[in-house]
Amino acid sequence: MPRIYINDWPPFSPPDQSRRNNVIEAAKLIVNAAMTAPNAGGVSQVEAEIVYGMEEQEQIARKMEELAHEESQEHISHLYKYEAVMVREADCIVFLGDFRAIETPMDAGCGFCYGVDDCRWLYTKHPSYMGLIDATDRRSKTVVKGPLCGVRVQDFGYAIGSALWMAYHLMVDARPYYTVGVAGQKLGYCPNSPIVVGILLAALSKNPFVDVNTAYHLVNMSKLIDAVRKTYILFRQSGGDYRISDPWAEIFRERRKKEKKEEK
Repeated sequence: MPRIYINDWPPFSPPDQSRRNNVIEAAKLIVNAAMTAPNAGGVSQVEAEIVYGMEEQEQIARKMEELAHEESQEHISHLYKYEAVMVREADCIVFLGDFRAIETPMDAGCGFCYGVDDCRWLYTKHPSYMGLIDATDRRSKTVVKGPLCGVRVQDFGYAIGSALWMAYHLMVDARPYYTVGVAGQKLGYCPNSPIVVGILLAALSKNPFVDVNTAYHLVNMSKLIDAVRKTYILFRQSGGDYRISDPWAEIFRERRKKEKKEEK
Protein backbone atom coordinates (compact mmCIF):
# COMPACT_ATOMS: atom_id res chain seq x y z
CA MET A 1 0.00 0.00 0.00
CA PRO A 2 1.41 3.46 -0.91
CA ARG A 3 2.44 5.52 2.08
CA ILE A 4 3.10 9.22 2.53
CA TYR A 5 5.28 9.93 5.53
CA ILE A 6 5.10 13.51 6.79
CA ASN A 7 7.50 15.23 9.16
CA ASP A 8 8.68 18.84 9.35
CA TRP A 9 12.34 18.00 9.96
CA PRO A 10 14.82 18.28 8.38
CA PRO A 11 13.65 21.14 6.13
CA PHE A 12 13.10 20.29 2.45
CA SER A 13 13.66 16.58 3.05
CA PRO A 14 11.14 14.23 1.36
CA PRO A 15 8.95 13.94 4.51
CA ASP A 16 8.98 17.72 4.91
CA GLN A 17 8.23 18.26 1.23
CA SER A 18 5.17 16.04 1.58
CA ARG A 19 3.96 18.38 4.31
CA ARG A 20 4.72 21.46 2.22
CA ASN A 21 2.75 20.01 -0.69
CA ASN A 22 -0.35 20.12 1.53
CA VAL A 23 0.18 23.85 2.02
CA ILE A 24 0.66 24.40 -1.71
CA GLU A 25 -2.71 22.75 -2.33
CA ALA A 26 -4.23 24.97 0.36
CA ALA A 27 -2.63 28.00 -1.32
CA LYS A 28 -4.63 27.33 -4.47
CA LEU A 29 -7.88 27.48 -2.50
CA ILE A 30 -6.67 30.60 -0.73
CA VAL A 31 -6.12 32.24 -4.12
CA ASN A 32 -9.65 31.20 -5.11
CA ALA A 33 -11.00 33.01 -2.06
CA ALA A 34 -9.10 36.16 -3.03
CA MET A 35 -10.25 36.03 -6.64
CA THR A 36 -13.90 35.65 -5.67
CA ALA A 37 -13.93 38.32 -2.96
CA PRO A 38 -16.62 41.02 -3.35
CA ASN A 39 -15.55 44.07 -5.33
CA ALA A 40 -17.10 47.20 -6.74
CA GLY A 41 -18.60 46.65 -10.17
CA GLY A 42 -17.97 42.90 -10.10
CA VAL A 43 -15.05 43.25 -12.52
CA SER A 44 -11.91 41.16 -12.10
CA GLN A 45 -9.02 43.13 -10.68
CA VAL A 46 -6.87 40.74 -8.63
CA GLU A 47 -3.91 38.79 -9.99
CA ALA A 48 -2.08 36.16 -7.96
CA GLU A 49 1.05 34.01 -7.96
CA ILE A 50 2.02 31.10 -5.74
CA VAL A 51 5.74 30.79 -5.08
CA TYR A 52 7.51 27.98 -3.23
CA GLY A 53 10.86 26.21 -3.10
CA MET A 54 14.11 26.82 -1.26
CA GLU A 55 15.79 28.66 -4.15
CA GLU A 56 12.78 30.86 -4.95
CA GLN A 57 12.15 31.78 -1.31
CA GLU A 58 15.83 32.54 -0.77
CA GLN A 59 15.78 34.91 -3.75
CA ILE A 60 12.85 36.84 -2.25
CA ALA A 61 14.48 36.93 1.20
CA ARG A 62 17.73 38.30 -0.24
CA LYS A 63 15.86 40.98 -2.14
CA MET A 64 14.20 42.02 1.13
CA GLU A 65 17.59 42.21 2.83
CA GLU A 66 18.82 44.33 -0.06
CA LEU A 67 15.87 46.69 0.34
CA ALA A 68 16.54 46.92 4.09
CA HIS A 69 19.77 48.76 3.36
CA GLU A 70 18.30 51.29 0.94
CA GLU A 71 18.22 54.80 2.31
CA SER A 72 14.52 55.25 1.49
CA GLN A 73 13.64 52.18 3.59
CA GLU A 74 15.85 53.02 6.55
CA HIS A 75 12.89 53.70 8.87
CA ILE A 76 11.58 50.13 8.46
CA SER A 77 14.84 48.33 7.68
CA HIS A 78 14.37 46.01 10.67
CA LEU A 79 11.03 44.83 9.26
CA TYR A 80 12.63 43.85 5.96
CA LYS A 81 15.40 41.92 7.77
CA TYR A 82 13.14 40.15 10.27
CA GLU A 83 10.48 39.27 7.72
CA ALA A 84 13.10 37.95 5.29
CA VAL A 85 13.75 35.23 7.87
CA MET A 86 10.02 34.44 7.88
CA VAL A 87 10.09 34.10 4.08
CA ARG A 88 12.75 31.41 4.47
CA GLU A 89 10.70 29.69 7.18
CA ALA A 90 7.41 29.77 5.23
CA ASP A 91 6.11 26.77 3.30
CA CYS A 92 5.01 28.92 0.37
CA ILE A 93 4.08 32.48 -0.54
CA VAL A 94 0.95 33.85 -2.17
CA PHE A 95 1.41 37.17 -3.95
CA LEU A 96 -1.74 39.20 -4.55
CA GLY A 97 -1.89 42.35 -6.65
CA ASP A 98 -4.59 44.73 -7.91
CA PHE A 99 -3.96 45.52 -11.58
CA ARG A 100 -6.77 48.12 -11.86
CA ALA A 101 -5.62 50.43 -9.06
CA ILE A 102 -4.12 52.92 -11.55
CA GLU A 103 -5.12 52.06 -15.10
CA THR A 104 -8.87 51.62 -14.65
CA PRO A 105 -10.15 53.47 -11.56
CA MET A 106 -13.75 52.97 -10.52
CA ASP A 107 -14.68 56.48 -11.77
CA ALA A 108 -17.30 56.70 -9.03
CA GLY A 109 -16.52 60.31 -8.14
CA CYS A 110 -16.22 59.21 -4.51
CA GLY A 111 -13.13 61.21 -3.61
CA PHE A 112 -11.39 58.22 -1.97
CA CYS A 113 -8.16 58.97 -3.82
CA TYR A 114 -7.73 62.51 -2.47
CA GLY A 115 -10.92 63.92 -1.02
CA VAL A 116 -12.35 65.88 -3.92
CA ASP A 117 -15.77 64.87 -5.21
CA ASP A 118 -14.56 63.40 -8.48
CA CYS A 119 -11.58 61.54 -9.99
CA ARG A 120 -9.84 64.48 -11.65
CA TRP A 121 -6.96 64.52 -9.15
CA LEU A 122 -6.00 60.92 -9.95
CA TYR A 123 -6.20 61.60 -13.69
CA THR A 124 -4.01 64.70 -13.45
CA LYS A 125 -1.31 62.78 -11.61
CA HIS A 126 -0.94 60.19 -14.35
CA PRO A 127 -0.57 60.75 -18.10
CA SER A 128 -3.86 60.05 -19.86
CA TYR A 129 -5.44 60.30 -23.30
CA MET A 130 -9.13 60.17 -24.18
CA GLY A 131 -9.95 59.20 -20.61
CA LEU A 132 -7.45 56.32 -20.59
CA ILE A 133 -4.54 56.36 -18.12
CA ASP A 134 -1.11 55.49 -19.48
CA ALA A 135 0.63 53.37 -16.82
CA THR A 136 3.56 52.26 -18.95
CA ASP A 137 5.98 54.52 -17.08
CA ARG A 138 6.99 52.20 -14.24
CA ARG A 139 9.52 54.58 -12.73
CA SER A 140 8.84 55.76 -9.20
CA LYS A 141 10.69 57.51 -6.39
CA THR A 142 8.37 55.87 -3.88
CA VAL A 143 7.76 52.20 -3.09
CA VAL A 144 4.17 52.38 -4.36
CA LYS A 145 3.65 54.48 -7.48
CA GLY A 146 0.53 56.48 -6.68
CA PRO A 147 -1.95 57.86 -6.43
CA LEU A 148 -4.17 54.78 -6.55
CA CYS A 149 -7.92 54.51 -6.93
CA GLY A 150 -9.29 54.33 -3.38
CA VAL A 151 -12.15 52.02 -4.34
CA ARG A 152 -9.77 49.55 -5.98
CA VAL A 153 -7.47 49.57 -2.94
CA GLN A 154 -10.46 48.97 -0.68
CA ASP A 155 -11.52 46.04 -2.85
CA PHE A 156 -7.95 44.75 -2.70
CA GLY A 157 -8.31 44.71 1.08
CA TYR A 158 -11.40 42.53 0.74
CA ALA A 159 -9.40 40.11 -1.42
CA ILE A 160 -6.62 39.87 1.17
CA GLY A 161 -9.18 39.41 3.93
CA SER A 162 -10.90 36.62 2.02
CA ALA A 163 -7.57 34.88 1.47
CA LEU A 164 -6.80 35.01 5.19
CA TRP A 165 -10.31 33.77 6.02
CA MET A 166 -9.77 30.74 3.82
CA ALA A 167 -6.34 30.07 5.34
CA TYR A 168 -7.90 30.17 8.80
CA HIS A 169 -10.55 27.63 7.85
CA LEU A 170 -7.96 25.37 6.20
CA MET A 171 -5.89 25.40 9.43
CA VAL A 172 -2.94 27.05 7.70
CA ASP A 173 -1.00 29.80 9.46
CA ALA A 174 -1.04 32.91 7.27
CA ARG A 175 0.02 36.53 7.54
CA PRO A 176 0.18 39.31 4.93
CA TYR A 177 3.34 41.41 4.57
CA TYR A 178 3.89 44.70 2.79
CA THR A 179 7.66 44.08 2.71
CA VAL A 180 7.28 40.71 1.00
CA GLY A 181 4.99 42.28 -1.59
CA VAL A 182 7.50 45.04 -2.37
CA ALA A 183 10.32 42.52 -2.84
CA GLY A 184 8.13 40.25 -4.96
CA GLN A 185 7.03 43.15 -7.14
CA LYS A 186 10.64 44.11 -7.81
CA LEU A 187 11.38 40.51 -8.78
CA GLY A 188 8.52 40.52 -11.31
CA TYR A 189 5.71 38.80 -9.41
CA CYS A 190 2.22 40.14 -10.17
CA PRO A 191 3.82 42.35 -12.84
CA ASN A 192 0.64 44.21 -13.84
CA SER A 193 -0.17 45.55 -10.38
CA PRO A 194 1.06 48.81 -8.86
CA ILE A 195 0.39 47.41 -5.38
CA VAL A 196 1.33 43.88 -4.26
CA VAL A 197 1.06 42.11 -0.92
CA GLY A 198 2.81 38.85 -0.01
CA ILE A 199 0.99 36.35 2.21
CA LEU A 200 3.26 33.84 3.95
CA LEU A 201 1.78 30.40 4.60
CA ALA A 202 2.95 27.60 6.88
CA ALA A 203 1.63 24.43 8.50
CA LEU A 204 4.08 23.91 11.34
CA SER A 205 3.63 22.99 15.00
CA LYS A 206 4.64 26.57 15.89
CA ASN A 207 3.35 29.51 13.88
CA PRO A 208 6.58 31.07 12.51
CA PHE A 209 4.97 34.48 11.96
CA VAL A 210 4.22 35.38 15.60
CA ASP A 211 6.26 35.65 18.81
CA VAL A 212 9.10 37.28 16.92
CA ASN A 213 11.85 38.77 19.07
CA THR A 214 14.09 41.72 18.31
CA ALA A 215 17.26 41.04 16.28
CA TYR A 216 15.35 38.19 14.65
CA HIS A 217 17.61 38.30 11.61
CA LEU A 218 20.39 37.13 13.96
CA VAL A 219 18.48 35.13 16.59
CA ASN A 220 16.39 32.61 14.70
CA MET A 221 16.29 28.82 14.43
CA SER A 222 18.58 28.59 11.42
CA LYS A 223 21.26 30.78 13.02
CA LEU A 224 20.98 29.02 16.39
CA ILE A 225 21.28 25.56 14.84
CA ASP A 226 24.33 26.68 12.91
CA ALA A 227 25.85 28.06 16.13
CA VAL A 228 25.29 24.67 17.80
CA ARG A 229 26.99 22.94 14.85
CA LYS A 230 30.00 25.22 15.24
CA THR A 231 30.24 24.53 18.99
CA TYR A 232 29.78 20.80 18.42
CA ILE A 233 32.63 20.61 15.91
CA LEU A 234 34.97 22.60 18.18
CA PHE A 235 34.07 20.35 21.12
CA ARG A 236 34.84 17.22 19.08
CA GLN A 237 38.26 18.54 18.13
CA SER A 238 39.17 19.73 21.61
CA GLY A 239 38.58 16.41 23.40
CA GLY A 240 40.91 13.42 23.64
CA ASP A 241 40.72 10.50 21.20
CA TYR A 242 38.33 7.82 22.46
CA ARG A 243 40.86 5.07 21.61
CA ILE A 244 43.46 6.58 23.93
CA SER A 245 41.60 8.30 26.70
CA ASP A 246 37.93 8.04 27.54
CA PRO A 247 37.11 9.29 31.07
CA TRP A 248 33.57 7.95 30.83
CA ALA A 249 34.81 4.48 29.96
CA GLU A 250 37.26 4.68 32.85
CA ILE A 251 34.48 5.69 35.24
CA PHE A 252 32.38 2.77 34.01
CA ARG A 253 35.28 0.31 34.52
CA GLU A 254 35.89 1.53 38.07
CA ARG A 255 32.21 1.21 38.84
CA ARG A 256 32.16 -2.37 37.56
CA LYS A 257 35.22 -3.22 39.68
CA LYS A 258 33.51 -1.82 42.76
CA GLU A 259 30.33 -3.78 42.03
CA LYS A 260 32.29 -7.04 41.64
CA LYS A 261 34.07 -6.47 44.98
CA GLU A 262 30.75 -5.89 46.69
CA GLU A 263 29.34 -9.09 45.15
CA LYS A 264 32.21 -11.08 46.67
